[in-house]
Amino acid sequence: MKMNFFARGLLFSLSGVLFLSGCSSLSWLNPFSKEDPKTAPAPLQVFNTTMSVKQAWSLNLGSAQDYSFTPAVVGSDVYAASADGSIVKVNASTGQAAWKIKAELPLTAGVGANQKVVAVAGQKGVLFAFNSDGKQRWKAQASSEILSAPAVTDNLVIIQSIDNRITAFDVDSGAQKWAVERPLPILTLRMVTGIVVKDQLAYISTSGGKLISLALNNGGLRWEATGAEPKGATELERIVDMSGAPALAAGNACASSYQGRVACFDLTNGSLKWAKNLSSEVGVAADERFVFAADNSGSVYAYDMNGGASVWKNDKLTNRGLATPVSFGRAVAIGDRLGFLHFLSREDGAFLARMPTDGSKILSAPVAVGNNLIVQTKSGAVVAFATE
Repeated sequence: MKMNFFARGLLFSLSGVLFLSGCSSLSWLNPFSKEDPKTAPAPLQVFNTTMSVKQAWSLNLGSAQDYSFTPAVVGSDVYAASADGSIVKVNASTGQAAWKIKAELPLTAGVGANQKVVAVAGQKGVLFAFNSDGKQRWKAQASSEILSAPAVTDNLVIIQSIDNRITAFDVDSGAQKWAVERPLPILTLRMVTGIVVKDQLAYISTSGGKLISLALNNGGLRWEATGAEPKGATELERIVDMSGAPALAAGNACASSYQGRVACFDLTNGSLKWAKNLSSEVGVAADERFVFAADNSGSVYAYDMNGGASVWKNDKLTNRGLATPVSFGRAVAIGDRLGFLHFLSREDGAFLARMPTDGSKILSAPVAVGNNLIVQTKSGAVVAFATE
């Protein structure tokens, strides 16, 4: 496997470590038993299913290729996109498509949506906005490629490009409203980060280990927090990019970083509440009690929101390439690179249920819609699971 890096305007690839993940039990359950045991996904563990989960619907949209796509939910509608430019609107309960269109360019990220706008990112930093009927409203040009889903508010569409620039466009016209340039490290991972909006502020994970808060009206910096400090003698060792979108809960903004830590900061001023060493390429989940994170080896952790004490660790998913988790009722749901969605107990990390998809990597955190969870895979399956 190759890890992609961005180095001051240049895209290049270096051979890297294969970050997979899995769980150990009976060897006959492991289809990768002939692989190097140091990197082979751990076999699926046998357990007693104690949570009712069934597939509600599924559709095939198209491959994600080398990108990551996340469905967006607006009311009873789900919007999803794929690398070939396909965009679909489906009913969240039935999976029935209301419309399917194709953007004029292949896509690199999506979807961001609200009642007015459905936003996706195309090749070479082109941002597309459609209305809820699938008609293109406008397109705009970002400063470089966009890998993270746009954030859509009542007035703005906000994107983060890989040159560490955050840009806001008018939701109705596509006119640029403001832009903020952040320092770009010499070497940075080509990872998906993210933007979360709450109470007229945008919270953004950035390259170089920084978590920032910007005012929506003008892009003004409200605070900047250090998620991780660079360490090591080489530029590779000093990469501490933030990973995934921050998670907001209980007055905190929590995030993780590569070769860094998982940490929570005060939502109002960015002061550090607590931090634990952890290296992750995916984001965290949070609720009123816990913060959930998956590290690069495939272990899943739960931390107490108040103080960061370790609550539990599940190390049975080693090398299965875990995606961002989501807190969902009594469970923590997390996908892996082999297309399985695992449901762990929120209280102790024990396995509750497991569901397959199409055998390809689940790309990001499942999206909750009522009692359903919706996931999207690398090969293009969009699957809804109904839970108890």
